[in-house]
Amino acid sequence: MAKLSRNDNRVARHERVRKQLSGTPEVPRLCVFRSSKNIYAQIIDDVNGKTLVAASTLDKDIKAECAYGGNKAAAKLVGEKVGKAAVEAGIKVVCFDRGGYLYHGRVQELADGARSAGLEF
Repeated sequence: MAKLSRNDNRVARHERVRKQLSGTPEVPRLCVFRSSKNIYAQIIDDVNGKTLVAASTLDKDIKAECAYGGNKAAAKLVGEKVGKAAVEAGIKVVCFDRGGYLYHGRVQELADGARSAGLEF
């Protein structure tokens, strides 16, 4: 039997959590994806299958502030940007989908940035 990679284990955790976690129009899902060089966040309405708000370290304004997208400072900027855009779109409450990652480091900074922008989890 082949040994599973770290990412295979993360995907399995993510699938387990996604069985019970779903975004609705009233309480959409804040989804996080983290790579080694960037971090991405989306607010998703799973009922209608639409992405309501998205932000990442590849956005021009965030890239101008942070040269490297794979650190905690960049993650906090992404969280603040997605939080501000959500509040402007009329979204106050979201359910947090950490994507199978540990709630630590960059994922935690993104969540703190979104909370500081006015989102409630």
